[in-house]
Amino acid sequence: MDENMRESIEYDVVIVGAGPSGLSAAIRLKQLNNEVNVVVLEKGSEVGAHILSGAVLDPVGINQLIPDWKKKGAPIHTEVTEDKFTILGPAGSVNLPNFPMPPLMKNHGNYIVSMGNVCRWLAKQAEELGVEIFPGMACSDLIYGKNGEVKGVVAGEFGRNKDGSLGSNYEPGMEVLGKYVLFSEGVRGSLSKQIIKKYQLSKGKEPQKFGLGMKEVWEIEPENHSIGRIQHTMGWPLGKNAGGGSFIYHADKNQIYLGFVVHLNYENPYLYPYMEFQRFKHHPEIKKLLVGGKRISYGARAIAEGGWQSIPKLVFPGGALLGCSAGLVNVPRIKGNHNAMLSGIYAAEAVTSAIDSGRFGDELFDYEQKVRNGYISKDLKKVKNVKPLWSKYGLTASLTLGAVDMWIATLLGWNPFGTMRHHKSDSEATGKAKDFMKIDYPKVDGKVSFDRSTNVSFSNTNHEENQPCHLRLQDPNIPILKNLAEYEEPAQRYCPAGVYEVVKSKEREGLAFQINSQNCVHCKTCDIKDPSQNINWVTPNGGDGPNYSNM
Repeated sequence: MDENMRESIEYDVVIVGAGPSGLSAAIRLKQLNNEVNVVVLEKGSEVGAHILSGAVLDPVGINQLIPDWKKKGAPIHTEVTEDKFTILGPAGSVNLPNFPMPPLMKNHGNYIVSMGNVCRWLAKQAEELGVEIFPGMACSDLIYGKNGEVKGVVAGEFGRNKDGSLGSNYEPGMEVLGKYVLFSEGVRGSLSKQIIKKYQLSKGKEPQKFGLGMKEVWEIEPENHSIGRIQHTMGWPLGKNAGGGSFIYHADKNQIYLGFVVHLNYENPYLYPYMEFQRFKHHPEIKKLLVGGKRISYGARAIAEGGWQSIPKLVFPGGALLGCSAGLVNVPRIKGNHNAMLSGIYAAEAVTSAIDSGRFGDELFDYEQKVRNGYISKDLKKVKNVKPLWSKYGLTASLTLGAVDMWIATLLGWNPFGTMRHHKSDSEATGKAKDFMKIDYPKVDGKVSFDRSTNVSFSNTNHEENQPCHLRLQDPNIPILKNLAEYEEPAQRYCPAGVYEVVKSKEREGLAFQINSQNCVHCKTCDIKDPSQNINWVTPNGGDGPNYSNM
C-alpha cells in the first residue's frame, strides 16, 4: 500500500501522549463541553506502560481536575509521614534538619504513588467521559495545514523492514487531524522537538537542561520498611564529578521506590551514571535497607531540569506543548506531575474557549498566559536559581545560597539572584577525554547491584526486530572517528540500558559502533548527551519499548 494513500480521521482535539498532562487535558475538555470530540494517542502498549516517575505527588493538580478523587478510588493513598534529607559521605551520613527548608520543600499533604497506575486510573475517568484513547499508536510525523499550522499527526504506521522498505504487512497509519493538537510526549518528545525547532520556540530562552533518572522498585524486609517515609540524599558517590542525588520512597506492601538522578551537564566523559547508581546502593545507609530484599523492576528516563528560564514558548499555530514536553519540573522538589496536570487543565480551558468562539489552528495565547502568570509560574520562579547555582558553584553553594534564594522568593516574591543563566547545553558541557581521568567502578555483586543487561530485563522492554532502527545516526562515521577519538565514545556509558557499544569489526578492519536498539527504554539520554548531537531518537513501532508496571 502506498504510504501517501493514508486515510484520515478528524477530531476537535488531538492529544499526543497519555501521561498526566495529556489525560488531564482530555478530562478537562470533556468536563467543559461533553460534545467536543477528543482523542488521545499513546505510543506505549497500554496507558502507563511508558510512565516512569519517582513519585511523590502534590495533589494540587488532581484536586482541581477531580475534586472527589478519593471517593472515586484513585490509587493515591500513601500519604507522606516523614521527610529526610541526608548528605552522604564515602562511609557515613549526616541528616539535615528540616526547619531551615523553605515550605515548598516539605511534603506534608503529598502522596507516594505509582504514576503509571495513576495514569491508568485517569484514562478510565477520561473514557467514561467519552474520550477515545488508542494505545500502541506511535505518532511518527506531523501534518501541516496550508498556512503552516499543525493540523494533525501520522499515527499507527508500522511494517517497514529494517532497510526502510515497505514490508508485506505494511500499514501506512492514519492522518489524525484536529482543530488543535496538544503534545504531551514527555521529555524530549520526537515531535515536540521538531515543533520547537520549526517555530523557534526556544528563541531567547536558556537551553533546556536535563538529568538522567534511574529507578528500581524493591520489596524489602518488613523491619526495614516505614510506610510514608521519603528520603533524599546528595553527595557521595557523585561528589564533584556531577550534580544529582537519590530518592527513597517507602510505598505500601513493603515496597520502596529507589531512584538515582545524575545531572547530564557533567564534564567527565568517563562518568558512568548507571554504575554511579549501582555503587550508591552499597553505601551502608542504603545497603542496610536492601539486604534480604528483592528488586522487582527497573527503568530510566530523562528529566527536564532547566526550570523557569528554559521553558520555551508553549504555543504555536495549531497547538501547544504540555507537561514535561514543556519542561515544567520543579527540580529541587523533584516533582513535575502536579504542574503537568495543571498545564493540561489550562490548555483544555484555552482550547474550549477557542473552539466556542469558532477559532481553530491559531495560537492559544490564553494557555501561555495561564502558565506564565498562574500557579505554575509561582511554583517554578521560587526555585529557578537552584540548578544554575549547583552547576556553577557545586552542592554546598546550592544548599546554602539556593536556600536563601528560595526563602526570599517565598517570603517577598522576588529572587535576590535575579534569573541566573545556564549557558551551555548538556551536550556542549561534555569535556574531552584527554582532560580527565578514567573512573574505576567496583564490580556488581548480583544481590544489591546489577549489570545493565540484567536490570533491563526487569523493564520488560521489547522491540520488533524487523523494523528500522529508531536511534538514527546523522553521520555513521562520527561515533568512531570523532566521539571515540575525542570523548572515548561516552554513549557506551551514559546509556542506562546498554544500547551502545564499540566492538571489534572484521569488515571495517578495526572498530565499529553497535546499536542494540532492542534494549532501549526510551529515556532519550542519547538524544540529549551525545557531544556531537549525532543521535536522533524517533518513535519505533507503536507499543514497542518498556512495559512498566507499578512504576
